[in-house]
Amino acid sequence: MLRLHVESKSFRTAAGGVLPVLGQIDLTLGRREIVALVGPSGCGKTTLLRITGGLDPAFEGTLAWAAGVMPRIGTVFQEPRLLPWRTVWQNLLLAQRSANLKLASDLLRTLDLSGSRDAYPGTLSLGMARRGAIARAFAIEPDLVLLDEPFVSLDPEAARRGQALLLEAWRARPTAALLVTHDRAEAAALADRILLLGGTPTRVLEEVIVAARARRPAGEIS
Repeated sequence: MLRLHVESKSFRTAAGGVLPVLGQIDLTLGRREIVALVGPSGCGKTTLLRITGGLDPAFEGTLAWAAGVMPRIGTVFQEPRLLPWRTVWQNLLLAQRSANLKLASDLLRTLDLSGSRDAYPGTLSLGMARRGAIARAFAIEPDLVLLDEPFVSLDPEAARRGQALLLEAWRARPTAALLVTHDRAEAAALADRILLLGGTPTRVLEEVIVAARARRPAGEIS
């Protein structure tokens, strides 16, 4: 689906200097592949995610999409960012280009949110709100989903439940996905490949191939 080559990425400091963040990084992503970016806080994982999604073009390198066309991208931020004055159901429908009521209903059922369809985000637990954000990302029928630490700060049980429901939603509609996390166990549970990031500036220290799982439809990675 994409090939990204980062030669370097820097930010300007308040004093007018230059702060190198990313060094040379090469990233590829298959059409139905989940790749996890794992590294310590502040190493540039979210910056790399933003570059991949075309949200930060100010870097040295190249970003190439299959057939030269940017795909439809769904994003799950660290904070759910659901519109607080809209219900869960309305948040999903607003994200869609054209209303697909069956898809929205299926996603709520898959992510165990059917009972909260008419609830406002402020009445949801953080875990439920995060699942609502995942439903919204899949509601647009994306080619690529970007996940920026979608289960950060949840207790272990809520995080495991969220991971399982995310995989169920992915299994129903397989798509390319790039996951940012600092949790190696989470990465191993969700991803096909893990890129371990570190160094100064940040680079890929190691690539780990995760053993195939029953959740993966045969022949789905390309």
